[in-house]
Amino acid sequence: MSDFPTVSEQFAWELLQIKAIRLQPQSPFTWASGWKSPIYCDNRLTLSYPDIRRFIAIHLEQMSLSFRESFASVAGVATGGIAHGVLLAERLNLPFAYVRSAPKSHGTGSQIEGHIPPGPVLVVEDLISTGKSSLEAVQALRSAGHSVNHMLALFSYGFDGAEQRFSEAQVQVKTISNYTDLIRVAKAKNSIQSTDIDGLQAWRSNPENWNPNG
Repeated sequence: MSDFPTVSEQFAWELLQIKAIRLQPQSPFTWASGWKSPIYCDNRLTLSYPDIRRFIAIHLEQMSLSFRESFASVAGVATGGIAHGVLLAERLNLPFAYVRSAPKSHGTGSQIEGHIPPGPVLVVEDLISTGKSSLEAVQALRSAGHSVNHMLALFSYGFDGAEQRFSEAQVQVKTISNYTDLIRVAKAKNSIQSTDIDGLQAWRSNPENWNPNG
């Protein structure tokens, strides 16, 4: 791992190194929502690197133990949170299930795949952007009668709207890294130009209406 002083900065640098995160403020990406974005994040790439995979599992476990609650099971948000949720469930020796974005249109019509015993459920997500899909998974679990108060994720953009949604839903979220530390690391390693900083910060403040041309 890198020589950055914090876990968040170390992980941000690794994500940049393996191109799980790409920063292109001059040639922005278009999200499925239609938003223009200077960043693209694909945390599934971390699964291809054993050292990074172990790093993620270790720190997800450490964060889970910092919550003032004991969990009966782990649930991953499909699809990005499934593999990382399994890694955590294995370290905690807990049952694992995953939550689909919607109930199946065939067979049993299940939205929650796997057996979840009684007791609090810890939800694992790979990336938190608006928080909408993450909280839909929480609601599916709660509607099925499960207690869900905590979520872990690899990375968050830190949108104000997402933080408000999680607060209103009474879900405490912890992430290994975040957008603020990513930009700090990218600047320190000259992965972005100093002239791009203002635009990158402006995007995070108002992603829906961000104009890459200023």
